[in-house]
Amino acid sequence: MIPTFDESRHAPLNPFGGPPLELNSDFGSLDGDALDLVERRYGDRGLVLTRERYSSRNEDGDIVCTARDGEQVVGTLSVRLDGSGGLHADLLFGAELAEWRSAGVKLCEFGSLAVDRHSHNAKRVLAQIFHLGYLHAHRREGCDRLVIEVNPRHVAFYRRYLGLLPYTMARHNPRVDAPAVLMSIDLRTVREQITLWGGRPEMLAAARCLYPLAWDEATEASMLARLP
Repeated sequence: MIPTFDESRHAPLNPFGGPPLELNSDFGSLDGDALDLVERRYGDRGLVLTRERYSSRNEDGDIVCTARDGEQVVGTLSVRLDGSGGLHADLLFGAELAEWRSAGVKLCEFGSLAVDRHSHNAKRVLAQIFHLGYLHAHRREGCDRLVIEVNPRHVAFYRRYLGLLPYTMARHNPRVDAPAVLMSIDLRTVREQITLWGGRPEMLAAARCLYPLAWDEATEASMLARLP
């Protein structure tokens, strides 16, 4: 049975501004500079990820989001909508996902999340590419709940800065030959945090998460209108 956690309602972090990022998304496979970034960042963490073992399952309609700073890809994120092909997380956490599905919860999964460590503002990249994934999953597709698989070392980061909560103990993930924990958040909670903090980077000192680096209402509406 899935343990009961109170969804995070605390304040969600922001720093310095900087030049505008170019964010794009489309259906298809993760390739080119985006795949290079994922391979490099996963390799930095000691995870096994090769082009032969990795698949973005684009045949089932994954959405690949990228953030560019000039010519350089500085962030990637894939959005997978639940359907007949299931989610990557079903391999390890099928029982937990089945419980949510049986309750009528519409699931989505974020994966292939990577941010260039040399980016001048990695937190802003993460906040905005996460916001773009949220627009696809919740605002356009009506998903109720986000799930991700996270290395145990990163659980505290995702909990503090994005409000995701752990729902399992660590299990071995053969896809990357490393342990993984299932984390999740109700996307209505994400919407509340974006409404509260989005577009308010000056609130860094008061906030305890990345949401002040998300877009304000007008920018969000513009990005939503541009989705493929």
